[in-house]
Amino acid sequence: MAPQVEELAENKVKLTVDVPAHDVHHAIEHAASDLAQSVRIPGFRKGKVPMPLLVQRVGRERIYAEAVDSHIGGWFWNAAARARVNPVAMPDYEFDLPTSDSADWRFTAIVEVQPKPEPADWTTLEVPKLEVEVPQEAVNAELELLQHTVAELAPVEGRPAQDGDVVVVDLLASDGSAQRDYVVELGSERLVEEIENGIRGLSAGEERAIAYELADGSRRSATVVLKEIRERVLPPLDDELAKTATEFDTLAELRTDAENRLREQVEEEVEGRFRAAALDKLVEATGYVARGPLVEARTRELLTGLARSLEARGIDAGSYLQLTGQSPEQLELRLRAEAALSVSRELVLEAVADKLGVEVTDDEIRADLREAGETDEDIDAFVEQGGADNVREDIRLKRALDRLAAEVQPIAPELHEARESIWTPEKEQPAETPKLWTPGT
Repeated sequence: MAPQVEELAENKVKLTVDVPAHDVHHAIEHAASDLAQSVRIPGFRKGKVPMPLLVQRVGRERIYAEAVDSHIGGWFWNAAARARVNPVAMPDYEFDLPTSDSADWRFTAIVEVQPKPEPADWTTLEVPKLEVEVPQEAVNAELELLQHTVAELAPVEGRPAQDGDVVVVDLLASDGSAQRDYVVELGSERLVEEIENGIRGLSAGEERAIAYELADGSRRSATVVLKEIRERVLPPLDDELAKTATEFDTLAELRTDAENRLREQVEEEVEGRFRAAALDKLVEATGYVARGPLVEARTRELLTGLARSLEARGIDAGSYLQLTGQSPEQLELRLRAEAALSVSRELVLEAVADKLGVEVTDDEIRADLREAGETDEDIDAFVEQGGADNVREDIRLKRALDRLAAEVQPIAPELHEARESIWTPEKEQPAETPKLWTPGT
């Protein structure tokens, strides 16, 4: 069942949460397993005490209390997320212990929540939007890529290897291992830098001993033997190329298609940036700054994501801080500001959806999935397994953002910058809320 929400005074709500019997049973089993590890009963190893004997020794009430204590937090936060409740403090729980591990259970929680934002009138907001332009250099680059794709490889004589050449080499390691007839394009960075540099300047039939460093800092040596050099011979950029390499009959048609595809990509990027800017402008105009556990949880997510990214690239945290000129405190402060802005965006957008009365039915979700190519059988299974509830809020917020982006006033970036630079008396007034951090500030 969906959690029941009762609004109380002083920005507090009372959340009534129903816990299904299978979740209660799992929690009690988990608690019993943990307690069995600490209970010593002659004749039984730790963790192997039968449930009836464990109940006799520690009491059913203690097992059930342990189950509730260890799981109620997760049940509460999941329910708060489903009910779109955003706590700013830890909840006060009210409950009686379960009487059985095979029956549903209910508890209530009273918690202070983030005050709901009242969105500013977004129809008066001016948001910069770029004009969509496709540089001819980008179109030419697309056509040149096609040329390289269908180019023939011709043998090279009378000169050494250089960038852009496709070479065939034998790589002979000092330990006796070898990789023969290895084909690589010079400049593609598929080989370590020292080996690529060593191949440049060699002619067919020549060899060179090369020392190089591995990622772990160890040194190795190898001999590279250059066997063949080939260069790409590009076909003329003309109607014949269009006919043989594409579905078009003329170069003009091919160029138009390339320009249209690039225009679609640019339009998508420009629209995405405009939508993000519109939401940021509304958050700023609303004067809303999120706080509390939701921001702290998002900050931890950002810190964890950054740590994993650095680890994947082989960079330790100390080196990263040194390279970026930040202290650990400055980094955490920056990520907390990012988290606050991220949560503020979501809550303000939720308020827009509430104000517009945006609702998403199961039938609408089915229609969206059907339009995406899903079969009715897969859609039915998705909805029956609760999938509709997982995507409903995402679709709801997307529709709210669609409406927001359609109703703000797009203006040229140059005009926006000019207006922002003009002094007005209110800019001398102290801000009532902290200024939101945005990229680049």
